[in-house]
Amino acid sequence: MAYRNKVIRNPKTGQVITFLHTAKDTAGQFLGMIATFQPQRQPELRYSLPHQTLDLDVLSGELTVLINGQYRQLKAGEKLFIEANRPHALWNRSTQPTTINCRVRPALNTEHLLETIAALAGVETISRQPIPRILQTALTANCFSNVFRLTRWPFVCQKFIFILLSPVAYLAGFKPTYEKYID
Repeated sequence: MAYRNKVIRNPKTGQVITFLHTAKDTAGQFLGMIATFQPQRQPELRYSLPHQTLDLDVLSGELTVLINGQYRQLKAGEKLFIEANRPHALWNRSTQPTTINCRVRPALNTEHLLETIAALAGVETISRQPIPRILQTALTANCFSNVFRLTRWPFVCQKFIFILLSPVAYLAGFKPTYEKYID
């Protein structure tokens, strides 16, 4: 469960998130975080927040943003507002860590998604084998489709495929979220 000053780490990407304001703290109005991105050449994925906006301030380093098909390089002191349902990717193409302050409005259950993704990234069997990874992705993406959508395929196609894969994923022992990973 997210709480103020809780730190989560994604061992796959090296991203570190510190929750500043949770949904509970703000009566659901926003989720405030400090996120540190480690250097990486390409973004993990492109996604959208279907019902939320994202405000971010670059505190240190450089952040690469792909939005509207264009790349932007933001430096310390620069800000960016991303509208709801706008496909984008955020990553750090530099050689030093990048830290941003971001606010997601409204909060919805985004903090639970972030905790789940970070925890699952640390589970070896899911992160290394393609079939378990696809099954886990189907359940988790379906569960959190109100706050996070992959943009590689149309949402209707994703939903259809994820619904078809869900029974197989449940039979294989997967769950959309895992309370044991979220303290």
